[in-house]
Amino acid sequence: MVERIPITDVSPVVEQGRYPVKAVVGEYLPVSATVFREGHDLLGAGVVLTDPKGKDRPLVPLEPTSEPDHFTALVAPDAPGDWTFRIESWSDPYGSWRHAAEIKIEADVDVELMLAEGCLVLRRASQGLAANAKARKTFNAAVKTAGDMTRSVAARLHALTSDDVLAALTAHPLRDLVSHSPAFPLRVDRERALVGAWYEFFPRSEGASYDERSGTWTSGTFRTAAKRLPAIADMGFDVVYLPPIHPIGEVNRKGANNSLTPGPADPGSTWAIGSKDGGHDAIHPELGTLDDFDAFVASAADNGMEVALDLALQCAPDHPWATEHPEWFTTRADGTIAYAENPPKKYQDIYPLNFDNDYDGLSAEVLRIVRHWMDHGVRIFRVDNPHTKPVMFWEWLLGEVRRTDPDVIFLSEAFTRPAMMRCLAMVGFHQSYTYFTWRNLKWELETYLAELSHETSDVMRPNLFVNTPDILTEYLQYGGPAAFRIRATVAATGAPTWGVYSGFELYEHVAVRPGSEEYLDSEKYQFRPRNWDRAAAENRTLAPYITRLNEIRRGHPALQRLRNVTVHATDDDAVLCFSKRGDGQHRDDVVIVVVNLDPHGSRETLIHLAMPALGYDWYESFVVDDEISGQSWRWGETNYVRLDPAVEPAHVLSIRGAAG
Repeated sequence: MVERIPITDVSPVVEQGRYPVKAVVGEYLPVSATVFREGHDLLGAGVVLTDPKGKDRPLVPLEPTSEPDHFTALVAPDAPGDWTFRIESWSDPYGSWRHAAEIKIEADVDVELMLAEGCLVLRRASQGLAANAKARKTFNAAVKTAGDMTRSVAARLHALTSDDVLAALTAHPLRDLVSHSPAFPLRVDRERALVGAWYEFFPRSEGASYDERSGTWTSGTFRTAAKRLPAIADMGFDVVYLPPIHPIGEVNRKGANNSLTPGPADPGSTWAIGSKDGGHDAIHPELGTLDDFDAFVASAADNGMEVALDLALQCAPDHPWATEHPEWFTTRADGTIAYAENPPKKYQDIYPLNFDNDYDGLSAEVLRIVRHWMDHGVRIFRVDNPHTKPVMFWEWLLGEVRRTDPDVIFLSEAFTRPAMMRCLAMVGFHQSYTYFTWRNLKWELETYLAELSHETSDVMRPNLFVNTPDILTEYLQYGGPAAFRIRATVAATGAPTWGVYSGFELYEHVAVRPGSEEYLDSEKYQFRPRNWDRAAAENRTLAPYITRLNEIRRGHPALQRLRNVTVHATDDDAVLCFSKRGDGQHRDDVVIVVVNLDPHGSRETLIHLAMPALGYDWYESFVVDDEISGQSWRWGETNYVRLDPAVEPAHVLSIRGAAG
């Protein structure tokens, strides 16, 4: 039912309020609504946050926008948990009086009557402020002055409309006919759910060695992999993501480059989980023991990083579940268990799970596995192909984990239809992989960055991985080193969270065959130790550039927010320009990113900045400092740039201050 002062079109709201809007601690959330009333009396509106303990926080006034009857405000939850927000509207007796009084007194109409009515309004405001002596004193002093007939009319009116009075009324508004919207859910997570730099690597490759005489490999271990952690931390990464670390199946094991004829030294795909050595709660014996894993997690923490573990709900044919719980799989007409397929791809070494035969039993087992790894220090899970399992299962699982451990974060690795990606985020996934790897043209990136930051940001937080073990895009295959710098720049600055799969910094770019996005000698199927020291000595590494990008990210609060992308116009179809402006106390932090998306040739163009989005009037200018090259320029609305991808494919500019 519509209340006395109608409130409509409240935003942000997910599925009519059935699911919560997403935010993190300290993030400023834009809230808006349409509020109106009959007649000509003025109204007020505000937003009230209710914290997880059920306590209302002070009302934040909604300010009118350029659209009729449309109001907006920024609110910032300061603790994790399940919040709500509601819009309140009211008749504004003071505003209505002031509007009429300023017109009538100027026209010498009902002067004394209008002053008397103003005094009555402020007396009402004062009477409702038993707990605030300062505001009450302000109102009473104004009433006393306005009632002093020896003073001029202008002085008496000024007393009733002074800045002190307005400030006190903003903090303690006088409200009649108060109306309320429903309370809408808001879920607030820890900051890592929004902000972070991820690094993916295979522990088995770090420290692996090959014996040419015997033709055998010695696997890397958690202990050898831990030696890589300081270098990863030095590049500025926050999260170390490990592909599955469990025993690997021997039945139908894949060989190098996904072949069906593995050699005796081939370790198999880490995603073919389970063997006689155990399943999802076990560690591959060649990697070490559970104590070794615990030491790896502790070492990551000592280096300022968290460990994210892959949660891949699938099994090798010799996984213990295949014999102990055949009902958890799909049985074909010939009595065999169906292996995974994604035509034309076939995964003969993997059995997908089927939740429809024993939903409760399988769900309980997965929750047990998740809690097992949580007990060993894992607070982040990267979930493999969640779109192939029931959404209702994920809603239940993530809800169960959140109930006891709200700090645990889940990343959805679902490269699938937009509706499914959004639904997975809606039911509880904290982050989502995106289509970013396939967005390379200027118009594609402009559209996609705007979509991620404004259209889907209330429900889906993007993690912009530049590559993965099975996504090596054509852009990286043929773009040379410049392509790697370009993609890293856009990912690291375009969203608060981005990710890199090991080898990206070495410009690994050779595909298994033309037209494929699979790496040649893919690390999914074989050991791939890398000589990091030699690459650095020969200056064949992007690590210094990645390090600088992560330093810039940490130094600029604007780059740690999602909802603040503004795309700016350029005259060249290969030059992308966007900016990000900080929120709250960081509103003065503004970063402008200009990228030449053509890795093969220099581009020069004019940049046309939307100055109000940067906090400036159209005529103003300012100094920009290039955070990568160290150069500085004076910029205004229109600016010339030339970017040579072989030398400098991008500007990451911070605004130092007003130049004029």
